[in-house]
Formats: sequence, structure tokens, C-alpha cells
Amino acid sequence: MAAKASEGLDKLKLDDTKKSNGGATGTAPNGADAEAEDSDDDKDEDGPTEGGAPRAAKKKKKRKPKKKKAAVKVQSSPPRVLLSNIFSDGKYPEGEIVEYRNENLFRTTNEEKRHLDRMNDDFLTEYRQGAEIHRQVRQWTQKNIKPGQTLTEIAEGIEDGVRALSGHPGLEEGDNIKGGVAFPTGLNINHCAAHYSPNAGNKTVLQHGDVMKIDFGVHINGRIVDSAWTVAFDPKYDKLLEAVRDGTNTGIREAGIDVRMSDIGAAIQEAMESYEVELDGQTYPVKCIRNLNGHSIERYKIHGAKSVPIVKGGDQTKMEEGETFAIETFGSTGKGYVRDDMETSHYAKKMDAPNVSLRVSSARTLLNVINKNFGTLPFCRRYLDRLGQDKYLLGLNNLVSSGIVEAYPPVCDIKGSYTAQFEHTILLRPTVKEVISRGDDY
Repeated sequence: MAAKASEGLDKLKLDDTKKSNGGATGTAPNGADAEAEDSDDDKDEDGPTEGGAPRAAKKKKKRKPKKKKAAVKVQSSPPRVLLSNIFSDGKYPEGEIVEYRNENLFRTTNEEKRHLDRMNDDFLTEYRQGAEIHRQVRQWTQKNIKPGQTLTEIAEGIEDGVRALSGHPGLEEGDNIKGGVAFPTGLNINHCAAHYSPNAGNKTVLQHGDVMKIDFGVHINGRIVDSAWTVAFDPKYDKLLEAVRDGTNTGIREAGIDVRMSDIGAAIQEAMESYEVELDGQTYPVKCIRNLNGHSIERYKIHGAKSVPIVKGGDQTKMEEGETFAIETFGSTGKGYVRDDMETSHYAKKMDAPNVSLRVSSARTLLNVINKNFGTLPFCRRYLDRLGQDKYLLGLNNLVSSGIVEAYPPVCDIKGSYTAQFEHTILLRPTVKEVISRGDDY
């Protein structure tokens, strides 16, 4: 028995020598070397003991590395995923890029202008983030809005989406000033053209035959994206919507550095008023609402110093490099002129608000709330309710009468008429014009 064991050991040594020589002169295919090493290790572990009894196998289990969860790349429905989680690299989609024309064509390749453009990276990132939030929220709204919903339900659905995607719920002091909702959601039905948002207790329900303008804004660090579109379920209104969309796109096309406001207004009017719409057997010309305009946008100020008319006129003011504009047009089957009507919901503290002594204590308290939560951004009564304010109407009216806060009542054409609106925000960059809010929808 002892002699057989010795011969077996000699054979094992010879085999090991052959294997080691073979490994030095050639490479086994498909990583067989590694397998051979593993095999030798196994033999060492499973080899005989001195008494000839086999050892118990003790193989170490290799731990598989845990897979990292992939970043969320799609938006939920309703939209609740923080946009920065979807675009984790901080690069948000750019808007529609339009090269300047004629004497400004040089700007596209001019090195000095390109350098100025590169210096605006933070500005562009904030604007593009706000614009993508607007696109994602409105696309969800377009898919889900339907007759039978209350205006409050629609408005809160939009605003909740903006707050979730921006990461600014707006309930903590100062949070809404950092980002989120830029102004109250406008839900303007039929003859009402702008500035209507439901107050608490409003039970208005959207009907199949309604024409509703949806106008909402998003801001990041005071960079406001203002964009609007019109919803109509009955195809008989299609021509009205087409006329106003054409008017807005014409205004965007004509806008640019050194362009006069009067030229833009004339082009818009010519485009929009070339349409007519037939409603219930009667034909109506589409009229520009001549006392509503587009406007420049400044940081934390939705209505800047410049107006963009939608009818021809004599305004020789020019657009300038670096400015931001809301190009918005309104068309109507009525008189083409609006007046204040209905209950006010929109308010905003004036940029140049006077420093006056307020005798009404509720006005002083409310002004403190406005300063800390909205600054000069527009707000509505629902937003004050949301912050837990109550019995504030006396104080709010006192702030308006004192010239500190501006009230923006709804504006309407004649009853029985129908109005439509389309709007985009454009940036007049040094090198190109960027329609920052443009999407696949409009």
C-alpha cells in the first residue's frame, strides 16, 4: 500500500511539471489559463489527506457587484419627477435656433459675438430648464384635459407639475422666489382673453363647446418662461386657432435685433386678419385684439419696459441684443378690443412700489408675506390661501389702493365672441435668436 501511494505522488509531480511547461509555451483559447488555475486551486482544496481521506470542498462564493440604479430618464404621469434627475448632467434641451437675417447675418459666425454668447451659459441653462419644465407639463395637460373638469382642477394640475419638476413646492418662506410658478395659471374661456384664474370656491366647469386659452409661466432664479396655447374640442374653431398661431409665428419670424416694433405689429396683423371663421352658418373675420400686446421680460418682472404690438402703428422702438420677449398674439371673432370684466384673481407687487405708511395692520402683515414669498412675481388669491393666509381681502385692497400692489382683472371682448391666444418666449442672443419655449406641439 505504501509503494502505490509513492508512485501516485510521483505521477502527480510529473503531471504538474507537464502542465507548467505547457502553460509557458502556449496560450489556451478563451481564457483557459484562468480556468486551469482555478482547477489547480480546486485540486489543492479537494486533494487527499495524509491518511488518504478526501478533504471537504471549501469554495468561496464570489459576490456579484450590486448594479447601480439607472437614473430616471422619463417623466411620470402626472409629471412629478424632478427635471434635474432626468437631465442629471445639467444640460437641458435648447429651443428652436433661428439665425439672424440680412445685416445681422454676420452675428452667427462673428468671434466676438460668439464669445459674448459663451459668457451667458448660466443664463441659458436656467432658461432652458424652465422651458423644458413648461413643455413637459403642458404636454401632459394637453393629453389629459377634457370637458367636465373644473377650472380649479386644471389650474392646480398644471401648478403642481411645475412645482414638482422645478423642486420648489413654494410652501417654505422664499422658496417660490428661487424657482417654480412664475405667475398664476390663466384659464380664459371664450370671450375672456386673459388674466382669469379661478379663485377659491370657483365651480366653473369646462364645456365641449368652449375655447380656452391656457397661459402659464415657469421661472428658475427669476428667468421667466411665458408661453400659452388655445384648446378647442370642436373643430369648427380650427380656423380661429390657425389664424392666431400664424400671427404668433409671424411675430417670431419678424422679431430680431434692431427690428422696429411697428414693423412686427404690421406683419402680425396682416397674417392674422387674412383669416375668417365660419361658426353656425355665419362668417366672422378674425380680428387682432388691438389693445393686447406682447412684451419684454426682465428678471423677476413679467412685463418689462417694452411692448410688442400686434397691429400696425407708429412705435419706432427697436429690439436690442440680449433682450427677452414674449411674442403673444390674440385674435377674436368680436370687436377686437377688450375691457376689464369679472372677479380679479391676479396681483403683483410693483417694481417701483412707494414706501408708504400702512395704517391697516392686515395690509402690513400681507405685504410681508408677499415680499418673502413672491417678491415682484405675480400671484393670485389661491396662492395666498395655500400659504395659510385668511381674512386678507381688506389688507390686499389696501395695498392696491396705496399703489404698492397692482391688480390685473380679467380682460374680455363682447359676450358671445370667441378669442384665441398663442405665445412663445424668445431670447435675442448675440449670435442667434432662440425660441426658448418652442415644442413639437406649437
